[in-house]
Amino acid sequence: MLNFTKMTGIGNDYIYIDCTKEKKMPNIQDMAKKLSDRHYGIGADGVIIIDKSDDDRADFKMKIYNSDGSEAEMCGNGIRCVAKFIHDKKLSDKDKLSIQTLAGIKKVKILENKEGECNEVIVDMGEPLFQDKNIPYHVYEAFNKDLDLDVAGKQMRFTVVSMGNPHAVTFVEDLDDIQIDKYGPIVENNPIFPNRTNVEFVQIIDKNNIKVRVWERGVGETYACGTGACAAMVATGINGYTDENVNVKLPGGELGVEWGKDNHIYLQGPAETIFEGTLSN
Repeated sequence: MLNFTKMTGIGNDYIYIDCTKEKKMPNIQDMAKKLSDRHYGIGADGVIIIDKSDDDRADFKMKIYNSDGSEAEMCGNGIRCVAKFIHDKKLSDKDKLSIQTLAGIKKVKILENKEGECNEVIVDMGEPLFQDKNIPYHVYEAFNKDLDLDVAGKQMRFTVVSMGNPHAVTFVEDLDDIQIDKYGPIVENNPIFPNRTNVEFVQIIDKNNIKVRVWERGVGETYACGTGACAAMVATGINGYTDENVNVKLPGGELGVEWGKDNHIYLQGPAETIFEGTLSN
């Protein structure tokens, strides 16, 4: 028997399993594919494991598995839900936590309402990375030169950035008119990106508001993507379209992203529990 919690960050839903108490699970990649199936499984964008950290600098560790079984470095919506899970299950009484991820140790701050409930979390996402070796991608030239790609016969220009995981951001005039299911997988799997990439399509509203749709690596189009929202904000910022505080509107809801004076990106948004259950073997 295995206990799980289904949680969501504005529609970016994952299955959360507490391995601080549960026995370790083999073949988690296969399990992630099975459980994430929306017709034969629980249904989710993937599975997130919460465990004790093996790094003395962190309180907990999270491991992220996409619905196709691949492991992701970081998930901005997922880490907010991890913080809420830890708070709600009383695994820690801290309101500030350090979470170990494949993208490094991330710091989160739990925001409580008057009833002591955790409904929102702020995440220090760290500094955006621009070097090709960090993202990675196979175009060895100085950054701030746009990356032009032929995508199904359409010339598209991308700003490439890492928020602990790879992102390729392109700007469009009408977000509703973009064929994301056509262009997204082609860019995701372009051989320029050896680890594949997430793809963001961004419409500029004004200096403090943008609309974004995300083709998430290993998942497909998602209602929301926290690292994608951050990458989109960074791309709009360095191209001079937005200020340091941006409201990012995604199909599942809205996230606040701030580019701090310390050059760190701060992500704020909700985290919700949908339901809990038990899996039989």
